[in-house]
Formats: sequence, structure tokens, C-alpha cells
Amino acid sequence: MAASVLCAGTVSRVSSVLQRDVKQFGKQFLFDNKEETCWNSDQGSSQWITLEFPHNVLVSQLHIQFQGGFSSKTCILEGCQKDEEFVKIADFYPEDTNALQLPLQIRFC
Repeated sequence: MAASVLCAGTVSRVSSVLQRDVKQFGKQFLFDNKEETCWNSDQGSSQWITLEFPHNVLVSQLHIQFQGGFSSKTCILEGCQKDEEFVKIADFYPEDTNALQLPLQIRFC
């Protein structure tokens, strides 16, 4: 099983929070491993999550879970080194289900 790259010092940012209600839907619920909580973005396209790690990481898998009925149709995984421009790594198309999606396998050339 792969280890999580989330660690102390990892900074997360999100595009929006539903009705700015961070106490109920804020980014702190993205990685809390609780089925009862979730980050909930406001409406509109181009919702995003960024993670800034305190050191270089090599990501080999991405697990994602949506609330059923509220799944994105198209997702883009991007990455970059500090102070560089984001580059597209992969497109992926999640299922509209509440289940944890099978890991997105990432291949680096």
C-alpha cells in the first residue's frame, strides 16, 4: 500500500467553499478520513484543490471520492516545482458515485 504524502507542513488551498461556510464545508475536511464530512465547493466550473508540500514528493497514485450526485465529469491533474508554472500530468473522468474511486495510476516519462 502506498504511503500518504500528506504531512505536517503540507498547505492546501481550495477554489471556494459552499456559501463561505468554512466551519461546515471547509478544506479541513478534505483529508480527515471521516465519511460524515467533506469539502464542498460553491457552484460553477473550474473548482480546484492545490497542495503545496514542504519537500519534493513523487506521486504515483491518486485516490478520490465524491459525494454521489455531485461528481465532476472531467478532472485534470497538474503539478509543478516551487515557483514554476503548472503542467498537465493527466486527464481523468471520475464516476458519479459515493465510493472511493480506484486509484488513478500516474506514469512519468
